[in-house]
Amino acid sequence: MNRIFYLCIILSAFVRSNEISFNEVTKLDDDTIHISFLLEKVSFLKSYSLLEPSRLVIDVYDSELNSAIDEVYNFPVKKIRATSEGNLTRIVVDLYEYVKWKKPTQINTKDGVLLVLEIHKAKKLKNNIRDIVIAIDAGHGGRDPGAVGKNVEEKDITLLIARELQRTLRDTFGYQAVMIRENDESVSLNQRYQNARKSGADALISIHADGFRLESVKGASVFIWADEASSSVARNLSEKQRRRIQAQIKDIKPYDFNEDEAKMLYPNTYKNKIDQSFILGTKILDQLKRDPFTKIHKKNVESADFRVLKSVDIPSVLVESGFITNPEDAERLTTKKGRRMIARSIFLGIHNYFLAQPLSGTLLENNQTHVTYKVQEGDTISELAIRFGVTAQSIRQTNNLKSNSIFQGQEIRINLSNT
Repeated sequence: MNRIFYLCIILSAFVRSNEISFNEVTKLDDDTIHISFLLEKVSFLKSYSLLEPSRLVIDVYDSELNSAIDEVYNFPVKKIRATSEGNLTRIVVDLYEYVKWKKPTQINTKDGVLLVLEIHKAKKLKNNIRDIVIAIDAGHGGRDPGAVGKNVEEKDITLLIARELQRTLRDTFGYQAVMIRENDESVSLNQRYQNARKSGADALISIHADGFRLESVKGASVFIWADEASSSVARNLSEKQRRRIQAQIKDIKPYDFNEDEAKMLYPNTYKNKIDQSFILGTKILDQLKRDPFTKIHKKNVESADFRVLKSVDIPSVLVESGFITNPEDAERLTTKKGRRMIARSIFLGIHNYFLAQPLSGTLLENNQTHVTYKVQEGDTISELAIRFGVTAQSIRQTNNLKSNSIFQGQEIRINLSNT
């Protein structure tokens, strides 16, 4: 116990070198403002809003101010101020009114890491509001094909499922989707969870499709992080990954956030992340079980030391969508409908998770049983019914539609109370 205590003190002293300085306020347009700060490296931070009076707060852990910040600005920003106490720096943005804002992002630059807070003016808000940020990780990519089936590679399937999920989240009010990779490109495992942190993700979903020497093995599974695998299947997958990425494990840059150190510094945060990952994974698995097209390989949430899931605080889940070496799974995953069903299960699992424990200052805080979707070019009532797991009749009734006719830009309500 004493050894752990002293080790935490040593680690804390090492990590606290992260220095913060004010950078600038940038007006992007009449309604959008960026407030930025310069850090030495990617940080562990928490951001939230407070009311009466309206203000936004960013807590940056294991850091210290270069100099005091106390700046007065114009509408809607009243003042920007910051203080350091112990190993915590608190940045406060005082506002004249309630705003729509985005969780701070961290961007690598030649001068250090830029911490950026985006604020949007908005009329008739009753509180400060932000979207829920979901980082979507399409497994493998570039020179790493992942599992290989007959005329199909895992990296292609995962990207197509990720794009389906991205589209649903992007066009559903209250969510923001961040793609870890958008094309057929190589992204190291360290970059994947680092990018999730830098994007301010509230949750990370890593999408995969497995392969096995026996064609008969099939079905979807859900995994969360653990130091030890929960089953022989999880252990085999973990070993397979470890052999592939041994060279990447040490690829930590000086400006990166060290998740291993943070796990020791913030054990309660880490434990809560594991607990929340299990709840999120269970919600997703429940939806996969309800999908008539998807077979289940493991009926319970499994755990393994998949490096992409190792964030100390971001609930993280890996979804194995099936086995592309199984003819039935391969056929399902190579069709748009099959991939859309996987994306639907993931979305509904995410939505049910945040409904059950809503984040303060988000649309789901009021326990909404419906979502608002902005119709895109090519959308049809029947396709939206499949995407959200409801009936076309339900969509028509909820929106008082007399026919299946919808138009681009139309905002329609989807009742998810029975999903």
